[in-house]
Amino acid sequence: MEKLLKTEEEIMLADMARGFLDEAAPVARLRRMRDEGRTHDPELWKQMAEMGWAGVLVPEEAGGSDMGHTAAGVIAEEMGKTLTASPFIGTAVIAATALRRVADDRAKAALARIASGEAIYALAIDEGAKFDPDGVRMEARREGNGFRLSGTKKFVVDGGNADRLLVLARTGEGLTLFDLPADRDGITRAPRPMIDSRDAADVHLENVEATGEDVLGAVEDAMAVLRPALRAGQAALAAEMAGLAAGAFGMTVDYLKERKQFGVPIGAFQALQHRAAHLWCETEVTASAILHAGRMLDHDPDNAALAVSLAKARATSTAILAVQEGVQMHGGIGMTDEYDMGFYMKRARVAAEWLGDYGHHAKIVAQKRGFEG
Repeated sequence: MEKLLKTEEEIMLADMARGFLDEAAPVARLRRMRDEGRTHDPELWKQMAEMGWAGVLVPEEAGGSDMGHTAAGVIAEEMGKTLTASPFIGTAVIAATALRRVADDRAKAALARIASGEAIYALAIDEGAKFDPDGVRMEARREGNGFRLSGTKKFVVDGGNADRLLVLARTGEGLTLFDLPADRDGITRAPRPMIDSRDAADVHLENVEATGEDVLGAVEDAMAVLRPALRAGQAALAAEMAGLAAGAFGMTVDYLKERKQFGVPIGAFQALQHRAAHLWCETEVTASAILHAGRMLDHDPDNAALAVSLAKARATSTAILAVQEGVQMHGGIGMTDEYDMGFYMKRARVAAEWLGDYGHHAKIVAQKRGFEG
C-alpha cells in the first residue's frame, strides 16, 4: 500500500497542537496530577474547548469546528506524544459521533454543550473483562412508557468525572442506547484506580428510571448509532497510541545519543541501531494506517470497519513494541519512576484493552479479508 501523508492543513494542525500541548500538557503535568491524586484537569479541557478541539466533530451550526475524523486523529496523535489526559475521545469523538447520527433537537443541544466544553460524556458498555458490546446483559425492563435499568458497567473511561453517560442495555431481543445524566437517582460510581493514572470508574445502576426521551436513536437498534461512534473512537484511540509510540521512540533515540559506554554513545552500537530502525519502520507503517482510517471515516464511513480495525490492531502492536524497546534500551533506569518511559508503558497497556484489544481487531481484519468465517 502506498504510504499516506498528511496534507498541508493537517501538518499545520499537528504543529499547532504540538506547540500547545508541549507547553500546557507535558508528561510532567500528568506526573503532578498522579502525585496529587487527580485524574481530570478541567482547566486544560476548557482550553481545548476554546481552541475548537471539543467540537472537532460538532457541526458549525451547533458551535463546533467540524474538522472531521482525520483532524480528530491528528489531534489525538499529538495528545499521545505527551500522554495528555482528557475526555477528548469519549466526549468529542465517541459521544459527538453518536449524537450526530440522531440529529434531533435534543441531540443538537447536547452537541452544542460538548463543543463549549460544558458536557463530558462517558461510554458505559463493558460488563466483563473484555470489550464486547454485542454481549451486553444489563437489562432495561419496560415499565409503562419508559424503562428501568439495573446492572453494573465496568472500566467506564471518564466515568468518575463525566456528567452524562451513554449506557448500552438489553431491551427484549435487542440493544438500546440511553443518554443519561450521571447523577440520576439509582446511579452510583466507584472510582477505579488505573495504572495509567486516568479517570475510570465502575458504574452501578439500581432500578434507574429512563424515559423515551433518554433513548439515543431507536429502541432495540442501538448499533445504528453506536457502531459508527465506536469506530470513530477506535480510530482516534489508535491515533493516540501512534503518538504514544512516537513519543516513546523519540525519548529512546535521545537516550541512545546521550548515554555513553566505553567512551562512545550507545546509539553507535549496530545491534541497537537495528532495533531502533525496525521500530521506526513500524511507526511509519502504522501512521499510514491511522491516516487511512481517518480518511475512510470522513469519506466512506459505512465501509470503514476494516480500516479502523487495522489501525487499532497495528497501533496496539506498535505502541507495545515502542514501550518495551524503550524500557530495554534505557536499561534498569527505564523501570524506575524517575524516568517518564514507565508512564508511556502504563498508558499503552490500558489503551491496548480499551475499545477492543489486538485479538478483537485482528479477528475483524481477518473476517473482512475473507480469512475467517
